[in-house]
Amino acid sequence: MPKRKILVIEDDRAISELITYNLEREGYEIACLYDGAQAVDFINKRKPDLIILDLMLPEVDGIEICRTIKSDAKTKQIPIVMLTAKSEEADVVVGLQMGADDYIPKPFSPKVLVARIKAITRRFSDLQPATGSEDIRNFGDFSIDLLKHKISYKGREVKLTSIEFDIVEFLSRSPGRVWSREQILDNVWKEGKFIIDRAVDVHVRGLRKKLGVADHYVETVRGVGYRFKDIE
Repeated sequence: MPKRKILVIEDDRAISELITYNLEREGYEIACLYDGAQAVDFINKRKPDLIILDLMLPEVDGIEICRTIKSDAKTKQIPIVMLTAKSEEADVVVGLQMGADDYIPKPFSPKVLVARIKAITRRFSDLQPATGSEDIRNFGDFSIDLLKHKISYKGREVKLTSIEFDIVEFLSRSPGRVWSREQILDNVWKEGKFIIDRAVDVHVRGLRKKLGVADHYVETVRGVGYRFKDIE
């Protein structure tokens, strides 16, 4: 199996070297950039399997890079993990709204970093089509195609980020059952235990906005969490 390619965009060379050292030990192929100026061009040419992106970068900041990558059909499926300082919580929310898939706060443990990257790359691997599978779920006018990794409402595809799709997919496994934010974190982000509960709300808000008139399929249970509508 070819090595997975990870692009690290981080202007602090000590942090970049720490990330490179620990991920190369795990068999990943690492490329590094130290500012945001060439990032988009590099990503379009090299198509990394995952991007670790510092928010505070010279030239072009991480939020702008995230926005550009996630708005381009050719690159939007590349998972982005943001590196953030504690003082950047507002930027974390913006980044998640732009389509970033996860974030790791600084300072971080190398073991935590490796575990989180493994979890994310494994999750994205699991989303690849399975030969011979018939994973299409229909709920009235609402359809979830697990093979093509897309959802549609009344025949029209609804464009979602990978995390938004994973939330819908997870909730739809048991229509009518209520899941707490913690349970959603455990099952959608798996090993991403440092993700805050607020991230679930941010992604669900973005998900509902994209669903439009179909937003009633993802219901809020006040004080508990979320559930997928049981149409029966």
